[in-house]
Amino acid sequence: MIQVDQRPLGASSLVVPALGVGIWSWGDKNFWGYGQDYTQEDVLQAYKTCLDAGLNFFDTAEIYGQGESERLLGTCMRQDQRPILIASKFAPLPTRFSARTLLRSLDASLERLGVQSIDLYQIHWPYTFLEINALMDTLAQVVQAGKIRAVGVSNYSESQLRKAHARLARHDIPLASNQVHYSLLHRKPESNGVLATCRELNVALIAYSPLEQGLLTGKFRVSNPNAVQVGGARRFTPSFSVARRQKMEPLLQTLENVARAHGKTSGQVALNWLLMRDACIIPIPGAKNARQALENAGALGWRLTDKEYQLIELDSQDWL
Repeated sequence: MIQVDQRPLGASSLVVPALGVGIWSWGDKNFWGYGQDYTQEDVLQAYKTCLDAGLNFFDTAEIYGQGESERLLGTCMRQDQRPILIASKFAPLPTRFSARTLLRSLDASLERLGVQSIDLYQIHWPYTFLEINALMDTLAQVVQAGKIRAVGVSNYSESQLRKAHARLARHDIPLASNQVHYSLLHRKPESNGVLATCRELNVALIAYSPLEQGLLTGKFRVSNPNAVQVGGARRFTPSFSVARRQKMEPLLQTLENVARAHGKTSGQVALNWLLMRDACIIPIPGAKNARQALENAGALGWRLTDKEYQLIELDSQDWL
């Protein structure tokens, strides 16, 4: 097994592997095609492969697959008794604007997962009729009740992050994390103040879509005649337009060159770059099967050279 570095989840008591596992795709039929391209058995093998590699931090949410992602994670836990760390999220939809709704949603997540407590419970996005202060006050209550161990947020701006952090501090509870979109093709956290604020406040930055749904693996390159055809829901996503994929060609070529030098894949290089970017960053690439889980794990246990890191940095400047 690869020696997996551990990283603190902000100022909370939790310590997690430097690389987590995002399981948005588990049970999601509409976007990811669960039940067609991959099955429950594929998910179980992905889960076991992650644990074999030392990756035991799984990120889910109540809305992933309409709750199926949480149910599948619970099923995997019952079949494989090894301990894991669970992160899930409350979806503050416009029709769900009371503290009571959050409490009911948390109980439903606990039931689907089959656990008594969730390690990290996050607010999925900040756009809600329920104010940040009210959300944080409610989350502080459930920490004190023992239903969750740590509080996180997701998609919060710098100012929203500061407000949530300050409100929790009134309860002597640290804000553990802010989960945001971050990759070589989406470096906005560096320019919008989120990464700097996470460093300042000792908040972990959980990076979702670190491989841009496969774009950074190189399998959708327009220059490669053998590239995988863009299909399913992806073909309607602006990120996968031909023009955008043409624009990213210089970066993808650099990733391929560096990968060849290390006997790695382009995706592993992209994840390694993000891991080296800052010690507060915890990427959570997805894995629908054992092959993807094993490939993600291959991003660990080695490092880019300073020259390679800077070259990749230069080629990704357009995405700041």
